[in-house]
Order: sequence, then C-alpha cells, then structure tokens
Amino acid sequence: MNSNKLLSGLGLAMRAGKLVTGDEGVLDAIRTGKAKLVLLAVDASENTSKKFRDKCLTYQVPLIEYGTREQLGSSVGKAERVIMAVTDPGFAQVIARAKANLAEVE
Repeated sequence: MNSNKLLSGLGLAMRAGKLVTGDEGVLDAIRTGKAKLVLLAVDASENTSKKFRDKCLTYQVPLIEYGTREQLGSSVGKAERVIMAVTDPGFAQVIARAKANLAEVE
C-alpha cells in the first residue's frame, strides 16, 4: 500500500510541476538548492548512483533509492526514469514519509 503512496506522490508532484527528471535537470536543481528530495532508481548504474549520492551529500539534499527505472517512469507517466528531484517541500515530506513507512514494514 505505502509503495503506491510513494509512487502516487511522485505522480502528483509531476502534475503540479514540482518534479525534475533527468541527469542535467536534477543536478541543476541540486546545485541551485531547488531540490528538496532526490529519488534514485535501485537499478541505476554504479556511476550514476555514485554521482548523485556524492552530489546530494555535498549539498545536503536527502536521497532515497527506491523502485526500478520502470516504476519511477510509469509513476509520472513517462518512459524509464533513473533520477528525479522533488522541488516542493510538501511533496518531498509526503514522499519521504511514505518511504519511512515502507522501511518499517520491510
């Protein structure tokens, strides 16, 4: 149930225009302080994972590794997505909370 909440939260953020996808867009959002939360697909390449983990650590942006690239993409009505940034604090909180609830269940 909660995984759907997390993915539907991404869909809502996308429709509200509060989601950035793709390497360049997400890196820019992190650097400019717009990113409130970054989501990374669990099947992202090692290089991509390292790049975004390091960048999020440097800029102190929370990073969640969750879902496959297919799940992340379909949650926002797009093709595969490996990396996304939520730019709204409210949506970021909802998604982080859904992920925390998931961790308790697992």
